[in-house]
Amino acid sequence: MKLSLDTKIHELLINYPFLEDFLASLHPKFSLLRNRMARATIGRVATLRAAAGIADLNGNKLLADIAAEIQRKTGKAPELELSDEKPVLNRAERKELLKTIIRDLHAGGDLEKARALFAEAVADVEASEIAAMEEELIREGLPVAEVQKLCDVHVGAFRKALDEHPEVDVPAGHPVHTYRQDNKIISQLAEELGSVARKGGQEALHEARQLLTKLSAGLENHYQRKENQLFPLLERHGVTGPSQVMWGVHDQIRKALKDAQKLVEQGDLEGFRQLAPSLARDIVEMIYKEEKILFPMALQTLSEKEWPEVRRGEDELGYLLSKPAAVWPAEGEAKTKAASSDLLQLKTGELTLEQLNLMLTHLPVDISFVDENDTVRFYSDSPERIFPRSPAVIGRKVQKCHPPKSLDKVQQILDSFRSGRANVAEFWIQLQGRFIHIRYFALRDAAGKYRGCLEVSQDVTAIRKLEGERRIAAFGD
Repeated sequence: MKLSLDTKIHELLINYPFLEDFLASLHPKFSLLRNRMARATIGRVATLRAAAGIADLNGNKLLADIAAEIQRKTGKAPELELSDEKPVLNRAERKELLKTIIRDLHAGGDLEKARALFAEAVADVEASEIAAMEEELIREGLPVAEVQKLCDVHVGAFRKALDEHPEVDVPAGHPVHTYRQDNKIISQLAEELGSVARKGGQEALHEARQLLTKLSAGLENHYQRKENQLFPLLERHGVTGPSQVMWGVHDQIRKALKDAQKLVEQGDLEGFRQLAPSLARDIVEMIYKEEKILFPMALQTLSEKEWPEVRRGEDELGYLLSKPAAVWPAEGEAKTKAASSDLLQLKTGELTLEQLNLMLTHLPVDISFVDENDTVRFYSDSPERIFPRSPAVIGRKVQKCHPPKSLDKVQQILDSFRSGRANVAEFWIQLQGRFIHIRYFALRDAAGKYRGCLEVSQDVTAIRKLEGERRIAAFGD
């Protein structure tokens, strides 16, 4: 086998399996190759050139070291094709170059020039590098909304390289497999949206109404699973940029869907026909960013133990477009917890843990508790929650649980509670024909010290319609 910087790691390890341990000994980042999922996805894509850049190693030296190990193990030295091109950029240099290209595009630079520079200097861009670039731009002060605007532009600049990456390959039942099954349906619905927009008459409005209802519900479920399960686990690893940017795009698509539905309800066919193509394009573009950036990066970032956690949380949130194709992992990850019979001593009574859980899950309101460090510690998992929650939210900063557009107000409420300027914040909204009452309460201990915040949400639609009185004697009538 002839080795060069363009040799795929997957091919190398098939021919020389013992190099897995050798590469891991060269640099800690190569230990990822021991991850079965990473081997099946990233390993099939990455070349030795990319590996050298990730580990900040000289490419030719890496080739020579690998060749020496092969000779030591097999007694035969492989043929080498050393690079006489300019030095391979390491990961930090690649990231800086990517950021420079994006800044130039942001300042009005030429897209074709950016593509040419990219093709010349960065051969094997990875999803994780694009994510790291977004992260640093945000940290350096570029607003999330601005990075969001750049998203389409920089994905366009990198599209050729991303298109060359093979599709991720995961087993049936894996969360990414289910996301991708969703995307096939979403893509078809987006295509139908464009077709309906080209029709005329009342029939088009009727078809559009049905299609938008299905598309809106399906996308909402798909996006909520990302926002409540996948994003929190990525944040554990310090990966926050992509989730912030994608959540902002989710909200843009949500708004466009509502606008389209409103136009259809008003009978404004021409307005719908003008909006539908851009909405369909945005939906399809999000699918592309998921498939080519988010999912490969997530598979590279999350451990094999974390993916079952994603699956369990998504099972709780439920599925609308496509259900998991199989039980996964095959060996099962179900956990049983015996209810404790020990009594918990409370201020005004005593309860078992089972009784306390029953009480909290049967309250006619949704509650969530955030501690004094702004970390989510509890939510009541009632059967008919108004706002979706899943286990991944536990331990997450509450600021990350809200879309970027509302972050300032969330922080303002928390700051007012912490400083003592306020103890309650109260809101009410209309949600799918229901009237929702939302209250936040500051929690303080006996000494007056701020210990956290309680969020209480209640559907008061029926309560607002009550009149007169109904006494307990009427029960059963």
